[in-house]
Amino acid sequence: MPSNVVFLHCAAKFMEVTKVLEQTEKCMEEIRYWAWPEVLLCLKQCQEVETSPEADSLAAKLMDALVEKLCLTIEMSPSSAASACSPDSSLFRFSCDSKSTESFKNSSVRFTWWFDEVLVLSPGLVETFLKLMVSRKFDNLIISRFLFYYQKVKFCSASSHEKRKILETIIDTLCVLDRSCVPCKSLFGVLRLALGLNINKICMNKLELMIGHQLDQATLDNLLVPSPSKSSHLYYVNLVLRFTKAFLDGERGGLQLKKVSSLIDQYIAEVAPDPCLKPSKFLSLLSLVPDSARESHEEIYRAIDMYLEAHTGLTDGEKLNLIRTLSYEKLSGESRAHISHNPKFQAIETLDEQQQQQPKQLILRMEKVEISGDNEKLKEHIEGIQWRVMELERACLKMQNQMEVIKKRSKSSSKGSNRSLPKLCS
Repeated sequence: MPSNVVFLHCAAKFMEVTKVLEQTEKCMEEIRYWAWPEVLLCLKQCQEVETSPEADSLAAKLMDALVEKLCLTIEMSPSSAASACSPDSSLFRFSCDSKSTESFKNSSVRFTWWFDEVLVLSPGLVETFLKLMVSRKFDNLIISRFLFYYQKVKFCSASSHEKRKILETIIDTLCVLDRSCVPCKSLFGVLRLALGLNINKICMNKLELMIGHQLDQATLDNLLVPSPSKSSHLYYVNLVLRFTKAFLDGERGGLQLKKVSSLIDQYIAEVAPDPCLKPSKFLSLLSLVPDSARESHEEIYRAIDMYLEAHTGLTDGEKLNLIRTLSYEKLSGESRAHISHNPKFQAIETLDEQQQQQPKQLILRMEKVEISGDNEKLKEHIEGIQWRVMELERACLKMQNQMEVIKKRSKSSSKGSNRSLPKLCS
């Protein structure tokens, strides 16, 4: 095979030199018999010629041959390779026996020797190469390992633009792999790089979804991502909100949901002292996971306490919105006693009294009702009363919040202002 066959073929095609074109086409009919280095060399040449349908077609043939060579080199079919490289196989089982460990190293090299070989390819060709491997059922864990190795090596000498392209290639390829073959910790490493390089939004969304689907494997340190430079927050809260939404959209429960709930509670406690964290954002965090996933509200109580300590300018309405996320049944007796003497929780006293009086009032009313044989109607009557009481509570809270807004506006307006007051109830 001529070492410059790609250049000759493309030049002959462009200049319409029929004889040379026939010779190069005949040569390329034997691609499947070329050695691995020859195929790789021609692929490298395809990168150097100007993009054209002819060059793209040739690159596709070469890429297909390269993947086939890889199958033959490891002396088994792709499906067998996938089986041998899976985490349950002997390749990934460590043993205390030194002989077994040595065997593992040899087996590992057998499946990863090509890592350095394909580093000469452009990110686009690498992506095509890996997707071909996926389509032929190569082990996803090996492909995942290569992607992180590829990023580590190529970043050393790459420009910002090249780094961005490399990361986008890695993310696009990771998306088609089995989730269990992509370590959560490695995804967070990619995320920190991606945030600094401003990769395209589509790739960022893919990365966030991948992390969200594995959120139960994350740690608090993983989530403590610094906020973008334009934001005043210490941590990137919106990112964690999106991760959790992606996880919850997967409709997973049980132990996984409890792990995520515990992780989010730790995160809330960590970000609570941030003086720039808005009440609405903090409330979003508090309401993020379903209450059924929390066995205790101790951490939530401490987080709200810290938040109120750092945000002394909140209105009573804002405080109430935060405090209403607490479930008293899930607080210890010590915490309940602490709340009653906590000056930062004064806004809840009236609400707490109302909550305690409400069942008593209903019981008194029930005692006055003559219980007859028509128990079903009585039950419906009581449920109707309970519903109306809840509606009145919500209306009162809405009016209280609006009154706070009116007070603020009246303080800032001039004495001669003739503005009409807003409606309290819509």
